[in-house]
Amino acid sequence: MARIPSSLVAASGLVGGYGIARTTERRELGGVVLLAAGAVAATQWKRAAGPTTAVALTALYTAAFAGSHPLARKLGAWPSIATAAGTVALASWAAADRRA
Repeated sequence: MARIPSSLVAASGLVGGYGIARTTERRELGGVVLLAAGAVAATQWKRAAGPTTAVALTALYTAAFAGSHPLARKLGAWPSIATAAGTVALASWAAADRRA
């Protein structure tokens, strides 16, 4: 089975979590998607780049999620999520996926 890059997993968790929450109008379902993707990505980050990098990228993932909320007031919801997901994906690629 092909390995899915952690950058794609993390970005998909942010985009998918928001999309599910918005579509279903159930924020907790979006949270489940966000949490599951974050856990998978964190495991991949730890394997590829070590625990320190995994903690840093997990903190970025969490901060991107939290930061997308106030950013949405300025950019709009989807552009805010795209910005957060892109930021996390780029950092994940640079810190972990590029090494693999």
